[in-house]
Amino acid sequence: MDDFAFAPPPFKPDEALQRLRKDLRELGLTEREGRFERRGLALAKAAIDGAVLQVAVVKAPSRNSPEWQARALANGADLRAFVADLKKKLAAWGDRDD
Repeated sequence: MDDFAFAPPPFKPDEALQRLRKDLRELGLTEREGRFERRGLALAKAAIDGAVLQVAVVKAPSRNSPEWQARALANGADLRAFVADLKKKLAAWGDRDD
């Protein structure tokens, strides 16, 4: 029998949001009204939308009207990739955008 495939655990957006909150706090962000900030600048946001977690990150930090890049996370791999991508952006932005 060639059926060695296994199904990943079902995606639970509420649990994913809790994990995302923890991961973003570890990156030094503060949550305020569904947005995650660093030094008063909104850098990311997240909300549950049915069976997915809708997230967005700014193209560049801005005190005025940040431009958001949105995407839907539907599994654990998407969540890990989003956090890794945001971590890279935070490092690239560094203190120069504050």
